[in-house]
Amino acid sequence: MTPHFTDRENDLSALADLHGRFPELSTPLIVVSGPAGIGKTTLVSRWLRGMTGSFPDGQLYADLRGHSETGPADPGDVMGQFLRALGVGQVPHGLDERAALWRSVTDGLHVSIMLDNVLSAAQARSLLPGGRHCLVVVTSRYRLTGLRADGALYHELGLLEEDAAVEILSRGIGAERVRREGSAVYQIVALCAGLPLAVCLASARLASRPRQPVRTMAEALAQDRGRLAALAVEGELSVYAALDESYAVLTPEAARLYRCLALLPARHLDSRLAAVALDVSLGEAERLLDVLVEANLLEDTGPDAYRFHDLVRLHAEERGRAEESPTAQEETSRRVGDWHLHTASAAQTLLSPIQFTLGREYAHEPTVTCPFADESGALAWLEARRADLMATVRTADEKRWDKLAWQLVDALWPLFHRLRHYDLWIEAHEIGRRAARRDGDRTAERQMLNSGAIGLNAAGRTDDAIDWFSQSLRAAREAGDVRDEGQALLGIGAAHREAGRFQEAADHLHRAISAWQDARYGRGVALARIILGEIALEEAQAERSGGANGPAERAAELFAQAHEALVALNDPYDAARALAFSGRASALTGTYDTAAERLGEALRFFASAGSAHWQARVSEMLGACAHEHSLPGTAREHWERARSLYASQSPSDARRVGDLLAGLSGASRPVDPADPREERPTDPSES
Repeated sequence: MTPHFTDRENDLSALADLHGRFPELSTPLIVVSGPAGIGKTTLVSRWLRGMTGSFPDGQLYADLRGHSETGPADPGDVMGQFLRALGVGQVPHGLDERAALWRSVTDGLHVSIMLDNVLSAAQARSLLPGGRHCLVVVTSRYRLTGLRADGALYHELGLLEEDAAVEILSRGIGAERVRREGSAVYQIVALCAGLPLAVCLASARLASRPRQPVRTMAEALAQDRGRLAALAVEGELSVYAALDESYAVLTPEAARLYRCLALLPARHLDSRLAAVALDVSLGEAERLLDVLVEANLLEDTGPDAYRFHDLVRLHAEERGRAEESPTAQEETSRRVGDWHLHTASAAQTLLSPIQFTLGREYAHEPTVTCPFADESGALAWLEARRADLMATVRTADEKRWDKLAWQLVDALWPLFHRLRHYDLWIEAHEIGRRAARRDGDRTAERQMLNSGAIGLNAAGRTDDAIDWFSQSLRAAREAGDVRDEGQALLGIGAAHREAGRFQEAADHLHRAISAWQDARYGRGVALARIILGEIALEEAQAERSGGANGPAERAAELFAQAHEALVALNDPYDAARALAFSGRASALTGTYDTAAERLGEALRFFASAGSAHWQARVSEMLGACAHEHSLPGTAREHWERARSLYASQSPSDARRVGDLLAGLSGASRPVDPADPREERPTDPSES
């Protein structure tokens, strides 16, 4: 067995299965495709060697040199070689005569033919034999979908599993060396990213340096810019050279897309991003993406979703840095930045239509349509691309595209508010605040301070949140902006409430209400009442009081007022928050059925809105209500749902709810998610 062949049993079985699917009277034609270095030639050679007995008249092989510097092989020359190998002494000069003789000679023979490194369907088609007892296997870096008309069946070769890659290294450098430096070996395997050629080259280099620590090569590969150079053996093929060959035969337009996509601060690639990057139509972008997929330089991972193999991306980045001017690189990056801003702003309009937003300015006005039309699609787009959107925020900061930076952070509010990625929330607003200050836009700076402080408070950093809100308060007063003054006061009140300082919280919240009533800003008043209601709810929970004029009744009245105002203002998200708290207050006053009904309605809304955080909070409230009304089975069901929802966003909350579940079987106090002892972050919505 070759030391470079392992873990391909499933692929060998797949080829055998394809061979068995051909009708008896047809010539089996199988295309094995995959990127450079994936092991196509090794796999097919191994399979055909195992089938020698089925082809007693011979096995033919030809390298069609589809990516050779000297150009692809001439099919007529290959045909001549095949004819001579089959015993034909006099080979005609003309291609038509050779083709006719080739079909005639192979009619009735049992021959297997391997056409390796084929460039195009036409190159392979002229070499198809005339006998139905033959087998033709084509390998190519392209998918060669054109051969489907000739009856071809297809097998795409995938990457190596980790254990198989380690086995290749073990055969090359010895099991003892692998055992001794196991962590470095696994690091090398990870950096080779499942590409057999890369693993084999790493193995060869290590084998030629038996005294060199494996970690030395691991460290060399860890430097991305030098990883391709490290994966080479003197005088032998390198991954870089193999990819260069595939790149060289691309059309200029496809080659530019290959370069540009790799240079972008994005990993989620689709046709719209490609169209924006090249400034072409959507149809043209789709065509060029198909070219890259056909060439196996890009993987299609789903409907309109693509990605680079790690090593292919490094090659594309190097070609981009070498061939794209700095001006062109910057212009492409800025077009994509403007596209992200445009699309995130459209999502914000759908998800937070009543939200105050800052102005938008574009260096390149986007012309490609948005990929969503409703709230669920908008939220799904934000979630799927959050890493790319944050990469664009960071790029804008680095390049001092200050307006783009703070405007994009502002547009990402629904992502942070609904999906609770606290680290990204805080980082983004630190960047946005810095960019707004550099830009000299005090309104934008206050918006960054307020929105960022909400994230700090939600993440439990109450002192930092109060500091940010206090800075915003001073700036709002200097600017005479009553609305922003109220927002800062609301935030300070919410943070004090989170810290358990209820009197300080109430003082700031009442001041916010007074400012907003003077400014006739009803939504702000309603949001402040929600937090005042939470304080009253916590007092009721602490006192176990539900009587008339008690804190539970005050909480219920505040939530009712807030809910009515928010419904009238067409703010369904915050209205649902008020409704949920209203349900919790109802449970404390003894009306469990009303509580369950209101909380259930709120839960359905948050489920439709895709807000996992508020689904968890409402489920937790439902569990607390059931527990207090001696319904342990119902409490368990709701708390289990809450714990599951918290698990992906707040492990500390998940652990806390786990403790509640554990307490159901023993003596445990009734627990309210509004209780300050439960360390529940307050979430005042941005006004």
